[in-house]
Amino acid sequence: METFTQSLSNFYNSVASGFGDWGLKLLGAIAALILGLWIIRMIIKAISRLFESKHVDETLRPFLITLIGFSLKALLLISIAGIVGIPTASFAAVIAAAAFAIGSAFNGSLGHLASGVMLLIFRPFKVGDLIKTNGAFGFVKEISVFVTVIETFQNETEIIPNSSITSSKITNLTAIGNLRVDMPFAIRYGSDITKAKQIVLGVLKNDPNVLSGEGKEPRVAVNNLGENSVELLALPYVDCNDYWDVYWDTRQKIVEALGEGGYEAPLPQRIVTMTK
Repeated sequence: METFTQSLSNFYNSVASGFGDWGLKLLGAIAALILGLWIIRMIIKAISRLFESKHVDETLRPFLITLIGFSLKALLLISIAGIVGIPTASFAAVIAAAAFAIGSAFNGSLGHLASGVMLLIFRPFKVGDLIKTNGAFGFVKEISVFVTVIETFQNETEIIPNSSITSSKITNLTAIGNLRVDMPFAIRYGSDITKAKQIVLGVLKNDPNVLSGEGKEPRVAVNNLGENSVELLALPYVDCNDYWDVYWDTRQKIVEALGEGGYEAPLPQRIVTMTK
């Protein structure tokens, strides 16, 4: 009986001793977790205010804040694991393996995300710009970390993955603030070229959508001597928003003005020489 009592007492003492050690570690881990989460929350708020004061892109802010918060929480968990007694190397290896598995599963999406971050950081274009990229031509309506939304002149909304944009040519037509619209037209050989240029130039100068001023004066020039006609080129500068109005409407005005000036449409010509 005494042996049994002694064994039971020894077992109780061992359990109590072990529980005491683990209890202290557990209490320390809980305290560290609460304090760590509070510190992380303060850091995130400070970073958010910093981003706002530095005018960091509004689309990029949530992604960066989430990424920083996730990284800090991962470090906190690894530190708490060390307090409890879990080998941190093994814990970090598990996290790395999980991250690798998730990254492999979302390989394409992560590529779009990385491209979106590049677009937001290097800013080859911004919301409201008129761009050509990946077969799309229109105004940028939204830039997210995964896709870019473009509204075309046909009122079509094109949603393009960011990786497709960064891997192809990007033409930003708004970067300078205005565009030159090249509008070719032709007159017959033998027609008065100087008068035709004056007529077209008058149309351009009277068009309210055509810009004027230093470096932006409209011009008319001979572009090519074609097989059946003299090819001329009207070169007006316009605001990006007026591009298509000038491209279509002003071109019609040019055709009408040339017709009123006695210029007929050029036709194929052949010179036939008669020999005896």
